[in-house]
Parts: sequence; C-alpha cells; structure tokens
Amino acid sequence: MDKTIGFIGCGNMAQAIMGGILKSGLVDEHSVKASARTQETLDKVAGEFGVGITSDNISVAAFSDIVFLSVKPDQYRSIIESIKDSLKEDAIIITIAAGITIDWMESQLSESMKIVRTMPNTPSLVGEGMTAYCVNNEVTEEDLADVQAILESFGKAEMVEESLMDAIPAVSGSSPAYVFMFIEALADGAVLQGIPRKQAYQLASQAVLGAAKMVLETGTHPGELKDAVCSPGGATIEAVSALEKNNFKGAVLTAMEACGRKSKSLGE
Repeated sequence: MDKTIGFIGCGNMAQAIMGGILKSGLVDEHSVKASARTQETLDKVAGEFGVGITSDNISVAAFSDIVFLSVKPDQYRSIIESIKDSLKEDAIIITIAAGITIDWMESQLSESMKIVRTMPNTPSLVGEGMTAYCVNNEVTEEDLADVQAILESFGKAEMVEESLMDAIPAVSGSSPAYVFMFIEALADGAVLQGIPRKQAYQLASQAVLGAAKMVLETGTHPGELKDAVCSPGGATIEAVSALEKNNFKGAVLTAMEACGRKSKSLGE
C-alpha cells in the first residue's frame, strides 16, 4: 500500500491498529507517524514499532494520507479545529470514538472530506478484533479497499449502515467485557468444584474460544450447536435450563440495550 498513515493519539487501540498494519506488511514503519501528549507514550511507541513520533498533531495531519483520530470523543472538536487546515486535500479521516457521526465530522471539516467511522474492540490487541465501519460518499472503491485491508490487519471488519453504528458497541465493541465476566463466572464455578484457579481460567477461556470458532467456521446457527451438546436428560440441558430460569438471555439483552442508549447519548 503506497500510503502514509498517521495516528493522532496513541493509546492501546491505536497501538493495536498500528501493530496490525506493520505486522501485515501493508506499509513499513517509515510510512507511519504518531502523536501523543506524553513523552512516555511516544518513547514506548517508537521503541516497540520504530515509527515516527511527535508531540505535534499538525505535523501528523500534514504527513498522512490516512489519519486515525484515536482520541476520546470529548477531544475531537479541539483536535479537529487544530489540524483541519493542515490535512491533505485527499486525506481519509478515520474515527474510532463512540457517538461521533459522519454528519458531525463533515460539519467540523468539509462535506468533501473522506470520512470513515469505525468501532473496533479490545481483542484487536491480540489480532482478533471485530471492527464495524461506515463511510461517507466521498470514499472511493479504491479507498474502501485500503480501509478494509487496514481494518482486517488486526482482525475482521464489516461495513454496516451508519444508522446501525450506535448498536455496534453493544454487540461487538463492549461485549468482550460481558464475555470476560462469563469466563470469570465459569472459572469461579470450576474453583468451587475443586479445580485450581489457573487451570479453571484455561479451561473456561479455551471453551469460549472454541465455541466462537465453531459458530464462525461452520456457519451453523448457535441454537443448533447448543442443541447438539444437550443430550436428553443430560447435565448440559440441566445447566441450560438453570440459566434460562435465571433470565440469562434477558440479562444480556438488558445490558445491550443499556449500552446502546449510552453510546447514542455520547454523540448528542
């Protein structure tokens, strides 16, 4: 990919994306430049990735064909104000903050600017991210191919309608937290039955990983896969029954609704 890529803000998510881009060989370290507020972060990024570093956001904007705005939502307005006159005319701006809409970005920059709105998740840190994204009308097919390649360098990516983006945190953005809680609960249950803690986490985590892989690789409906484990009168259906009696699915749905409401409010 013959592009320069910049990161304004260089926290964990930006570093995950940067690592994926470099490991995949899409570009080399000389084509990446990052800014951050603290020298500690800059030194860490330079040491780990060998990319260009600076405390000056404007220099990143001027350098980059593709700019990741990897700062918190409440910092977007001031950051954009400071860099908008330095952006390349044909630059692609990629957001990774909840609640920041394409319309709002165009109002701060220009309707002619190429905008990509994304919602990655924390498994991106281990190359297994799930990123949903949408684009404005200025993004070309060639641009789209570059964006897809970048997002798939640290996991999987799906383009969705922007009207669905506020729902994405609930299903893939925030849901790793629910899964971590589930793994912790499984491990606690294992410890309760005498299994050592370290082994309990290993057993629970691999079971969750394997179950997810079965859904992705077989294309079989999760309910059908669940049914296949539930022998008549067996232990698994007993456990499933107990979960349902304690509103397992209902609790998840309630959590997702709460997450969706909060995500939407962040952009208001």
